Amino acid sequence: MSSWDAVYRIVKQIPRGRVLTYGALAKLARLPGGGRTAGHAMAATPRGKGIPWHRVLGAGGKLLIREPYSSLQRKLLESEGVPLRERRVDFKRCLLTPVSPTNSPTQQKAPANRRSSSRASKP
Repeated sequence: MSSWDAVYRIVKQIPRGRVLTYGALAKLARLPGGGRTAGHAMAATPRGKGIPWHRVLGAGGKLLIREPYSSLQRKLLESEGVPLRERRVDFKRCLLTPVSPTNSPTQQKAPANRRSSSRASKP
């Protein structure tokens, strides 16, 4: 069992077409150290567990991951219908805004105008 399991459980609940900031993730997981600690957790994301790491961004919607993963993150977000302008996501359309640390991200509705996909989520 990883010390980041609580973080990964939250990230798995972020719906397709939505994003969350490192800071909001840290608040939800009650991580000491805030967004920076959430960033460390995301950097240690295990492969093959179905954790949508690409849906976690920096403040202001900024893609913070370095290449080659930055290009992959961009492609994954675009494939989910997340609009990007240069290295930023349009938060008005895609930001998941949890009400409190006790509420899970899945309680928020996904945007109505996103494309439906019959494909299963990627691991």
